[in-house]
Amino acid sequence: MMRHAIRALLPAALATAVLAGCSSSGGGTDTAADTGGNGAAAPTTATASAAPEKGGTLGGAGSACELPVTFELAPDWKPQPVDFDPASEFAELGQQGSATMVCEIDAKPAGNIGFLRVWQGKGSGTTSRAALEDFVAGDGSASEPSYAATGAGSVAVTEVTYTVTSVLLDEPQTARAFAVATPAGPVVVHLGGLDSQEHEEMLPAYELAKATLKLG
Repeated sequence: MMRHAIRALLPAALATAVLAGCSSSGGGTDTAADTGGNGAAAPTTATASAAPEKGGTLGGAGSACELPVTFELAPDWKPQPVDFDPASEFAELGQQGSATMVCEIDAKPAGNIGFLRVWQGKGSGTTSRAALEDFVAGDGSASEPSYAATGAGSVAVTEVTYTVTSVLLDEPQTARAFAVATPAGPVVVHLGGLDSQEHEEMLPAYELAKATLKLG
């Protein structure tokens, strides 16, 4: 009952909280040292449903968000660039570790409550593993991270699954992200969700982004 009530009320609240204080704007492969994983098991991938059809390419010149990478979007997922005002009370929402949120891809038009968010890290020499560890450390509620090096599209990435505590539902839920090193600095693509069920339902879109990832 609580989950259904939150599903009904949350979309407008999410849009207001995340975008108030930000304004819309127009639109290297890792080294061998970047592939270590402390023997951690590879993050699980979506198995319940097939990968979705493609809904357009994000990241290139003229796309909603111009990024150092490109990847395919699932149908009806709506991207929007974000640019947080440092003076805004919401500015901290746009920063996690040393990474800054640069693009938000909304799943609500596709029927889910959640986002794929793209974050830009610093340092052209920063490995994907280092960027991802910094990103996870920047989430004060993250626990039990499991890292793995894997291939994604035409590049090598590091991926992590971890557990966070839902602020709205006060229960643990799954989050995951992958990172790739680029000449412009590392890029992190993160998938959250209202709860673990929403997260699982959105996994095919995340997997599509990862499978079609290319350097800009």
